[in-house]
Amino acid sequence: SPLPQADGVSEVGKGTLTTHVLNTATGLPAAGLGVRLARLQEPGLQWMELAHRHTDADGRCQPLLAPGQAEAGTYKLHFETAEYWQGLGHTSFYPFVEVVFIITDPAQKLHVPLLISPYSYTTYRGS
Repeated sequence: SPLPQADGVSEVGKGTLTTHVLNTATGLPAAGLGVRLARLQEPGLQWMELAHRHTDADGRCQPLLAPGQAEAGTYKLHFETAEYWQGLGHTSFYPFVEVVFIITDPAQKLHVPLLISPYSYTTYRGS
């Protein structure tokens, strides 16, 4: 069943799953970077895409899972880093970055940031 729509933009910053991408080479947010969320489906272990977003000027995007949308399971954030670096005139050692993680408590808010440079990346479980 479809989720009820929030009025206006009051849902920005709320939601079960959020991310933030920072370009550590410049110290600035990574704007316009594509982010996809998928969940591992049983049986057969197929990835099912749930959301596709692009980061805004602050390196953030609308929540990837709305309140009440999360289920316990294994998820994957796919960050389209090659296109981002190409747009800045750089090549990247990593064509994309995938962060796989497990949601055990669907009611808990999760923040999964990504720090990127052309030759490295770091992720952690944020708050």
